[in-house]
Amino acid sequence: MTNISSIDGKKFRKALGSFATGVTVVTTRGTDGEDVGLTANSFNSVSLDPPMVLWSLDKKSSSLDAFTHSNHFAVHILSLEQEKVSNQFAKSDSDRFAGIEVERGVENVPLLSGCSARFECRTTYRYEGGDHVIFVGEVVSFESFDRAPLVFHSGKYGLLLKKADNEVIDSGWDFGDDFLGFQLRRAYFQLMAPLRVDIQRRGLSEIHRSILSILSMGDGRGRAELERLLELTGHRAANEHFQDLVAQGLITLQAGVEGGQVYFTAAGRQSALENMAMSKAAEEDAMQGLDANEVRLLKVLLGRVIRNTRSSLPDSLGKDKFWRENNVWGAPGTIQS
Repeated sequence: MTNISSIDGKKFRKALGSFATGVTVVTTRGTDGEDVGLTANSFNSVSLDPPMVLWSLDKKSSSLDAFTHSNHFAVHILSLEQEKVSNQFAKSDSDRFAGIEVERGVENVPLLSGCSARFECRTTYRYEGGDHVIFVGEVVSFESFDRAPLVFHSGKYGLLLKKADNEVIDSGWDFGDDFLGFQLRRAYFQLMAPLRVDIQRRGLSEIHRSILSILSMGDGRGRAELERLLELTGHRAANEHFQDLVAQGLITLQAGVEGGQVYFTAAGRQSALENMAMSKAAEEDAMQGLDANEVRLLKVLLGRVIRNTRSSLPDSLGKDKFWRENNVWGAPGTIQS
């Protein structure tokens, strides 16, 4: 336990950072008619009846005079998309409202859009608390929007993950069901189930689907290159697999280097687009019950896993080897790993 009489400011700040908070921007209208605003994470509720909130401001802040002499202020709980707004209003040597459109609230207090929620308040009390002034306001109007909030924890921005009502978070460790490799494999197997049914209906196999999938990332590849990129899927393509796709009218084979060149036919390109639509539908089904913020978080974390394990792959299987300008999806032609 730390003795309060010998408290270390940096350690104290770090300990406080263990508490995850939302991020707010508080605004008001100065007595000189200028808009004033700043980033604050000291926001909290005080009372429901009457509805009251509070926040605090450093006594050394250049904005203190404006908030002290104003009768109203607005608190904006920033959304996940407003990290840039948070950074802009945290700077002391810039025009914090530059490039930001505002609405006008009570007494012309500037209101920001795009946030998770915002509260217009009448200043009711001001208290001195150590090196800060605490502002208490009665909420006279508020709006809540369906946007995920921006989170701040241990000095960094974060994403909010909501726990499902029936979900148990086990701190134990089991190399079975809890092993990440098993979970990823099972999730992939179940996610791809509808697509496997479709390719089987068309008389194709998983190897055929993989060939078409890689070709959709860039048309006109050499057969040797396709076979090399297929290694990432764990499949080995033989001549018969390419001939099957030719027989179905999905690809053509032309003589050339690296065992010849492989091209989509019009029917093959259409098949790839249909496969993309089915893939997105399968993804939507798999993401049921997850909001947009959770889907984004899942993909961010998977991206980190991919980057962390990238060194185990040879350069020939890097992401930039898969994508070309003539891909079916309209994605960037070269994507660096």
